[in-house]
Amino acid sequence: MRRRELADFLRTRRAALTPRDVGLPEGGRRRTPGLRREEVAALAGVGTTWYTWLEQARDVRASRSVLEAVGEALRLTPAEHRHLVRLGRGEELALPGPQREVVSGTLDRLIANLGANPAYVLGRRWDYLAWNDATAALFGDPAARPPERRNHVWALFTDPERQALVTDWDDTTRAVVARFRGDAARHVGDPAFEELIADLKAVSPEFRRLWKRHEIVGDLVGRKVLRHPDVGLLAFEHAALRPAEAPEQRLILYSPLPEHDTASKMMRLMAAWRG
Repeated sequence: MRRRELADFLRTRRAALTPRDVGLPEGGRRRTPGLRREEVAALAGVGTTWYTWLEQARDVRASRSVLEAVGEALRLTPAEHRHLVRLGRGEELALPGPQREVVSGTLDRLIANLGANPAYVLGRRWDYLAWNDATAALFGDPAARPPERRNHVWALFTDPERQALVTDWDDTTRAVVARFRGDAARHVGDPAFEELIADLKAVSPEFRRLWKRHEIVGDLVGRKVLRHPDVGLLAFEHAALRPAEAPEQRLILYSPLPEHDTASKMMRLMAAWRG
């Protein structure tokens, strides 16, 4: 399965480049978009047959230095480079996770005491492990979902109320799938991941389309604007952090900005949610 993932990743990255991107002449019309295999092989300093075997998911194993050369030839980002090495070498892979992931008591109390700042913890498969009242008031209460569907990616692509909050749908979904794909690469063959991915492909054409792109990005920080049906626009500083004691977990924090009177709107949403 890892070889198939690697082959798909290489093909999509090669198809995304033009000869001009890598300083090669256009060379007339091409039957398919992107670079040719022999061009990537030449840029990386490897044999065309060997590179072709990689894209055909043959049972070949490359050294890390060779994979780095292929990554340079394909103009990969740092996050994509790491992804390539994981798939090509099986390195930096996490050990299988426990049957039940647990959030530390300290972290659980921390997010509970953040008041009107939405915060939640995602597990290795992006399942919701812990969240505070502000999260439930803004995004909907994960506890209202069946345990097997308390998942961030599933909520984004299947819940109309969650989707209605998003003001930059294309950018958000593209980034979420690219980050999730990077995490899934650490668990190729894990039945829990494979089942979730298969279910998402079955119910969401948009997820299916983005998954085929095989894009990879790392965690991002920045500004997030949401639109709530009851209070209108809200603006937040947004960050994703990984607890040192549980690096496969992800702490997501939203800090209200002064714009759109976000802090007072969050207080209203929390008051309404608590009844």
